[in-house]
Amino acid sequence: MSHLFQPLQIGPLTLPNRIVIAPMCQYSATDGNASDWHLIHLGHLALSGAGLLILEATGVSPEARISPQDLGLYSDDNEAALARVLKSVRAYSGIPIGLQLAHAGRKASTRVPWEGGAQIRPDQATGWHTVAPSAVPHNEGDAVPQALDEAGLARVKSDFVQASNRAARLGIDGIEVHAAHGYLLHQFLSPLANQRQDQYGGSLENRMRFPLEVFEAVRAAFPADKPVWARISATDWVPGGWDIEGSIAFTQALKERGCAAIHVSSGGVSPAQDIKLSAGYQVPYAQRLKAEVGMPTIAVGLITEPEQAEAILAQGEADAIGLARAMLYDPRWPWHAAAKLGAQVTAPPQYLRSQPREFKNLFKAR
Repeated sequence: MSHLFQPLQIGPLTLPNRIVIAPMCQYSATDGNASDWHLIHLGHLALSGAGLLILEATGVSPEARISPQDLGLYSDDNEAALARVLKSVRAYSGIPIGLQLAHAGRKASTRVPWEGGAQIRPDQATGWHTVAPSAVPHNEGDAVPQALDEAGLARVKSDFVQASNRAARLGIDGIEVHAAHGYLLHQFLSPLANQRQDQYGGSLENRMRFPLEVFEAVRAAFPADKPVWARISATDWVPGGWDIEGSIAFTQALKERGCAAIHVSSGGVSPAQDIKLSAGYQVPYAQRLKAEVGMPTIAVGLITEPEQAEAILAQGEADAIGLARAMLYDPRWPWHAAAKLGAQVTAPPQYLRSQPREFKNLFKAR
């Protein structure tokens, strides 16, 4: 039987297969509120037959958002808007739904990608003053972020806790803590962004301290019978930056604190990154973490073909496959993968008659 279509246990949560729809920012919210775009977008992804759908990076406060159009979970309006979307999505799909909680730190207050993605400065309309571990901007010419003091750190942790409480009320099946892609928690981990001289900077232990405190706070706030896991950047792709050795230590520390899985990406903290792109270029990092830490590991990054995904799992390089742009391009990727690999995939009864004749037992009704 296909490895890709075997169930996977992530803490208390059982996934029907090992295809994970990775978080993808849509930049389509208003004041953090999910919109009709989210209803359409998440609705068709939820019918894909994947094993898990993780909602996009969701800001734990207004200033935690990457852009003014980012999804948020910091107000009653945010919670109500997302509840409306989830109610419809759940009514027609049985897919488990995760939520990525995030704080953009110094990479916040930006224009949406299709408008260039440049920083919106604090003195410009819709912009705000960003925060970070240290007063070091992400790009040359960006406004200098405010270094978080003790009160600021406590506020950020509280924001993560409050968002976790809201996620629990929404019935979210699992939370992914975003510690990757150059956002706030990754900024604390990387010596390229963290130049603090206190207990949160300097040594590896100190740089890991605040991200671990945030993870612990989320884990304590979210129901114990639901998993919390993390997404990390395994390397900065910059000499002297965060690297795989630090990632191993961080992942081990997360495991000791009840982390149910690790979602392995890379890069994002520095414009100087030199990424060597190739098919599955991040898989070796997932393989190393899986081997050395031994928790369920999600590999992601230029994994586009079913046979490629199957081989990664068959060779023990990861436990699940994260898909992002490949799912946008082909929202029925799991159906096509099941056809190629001789497996079955769940489909809504309204779509069963679309099954090609040559794949007699491809679909199973939800």
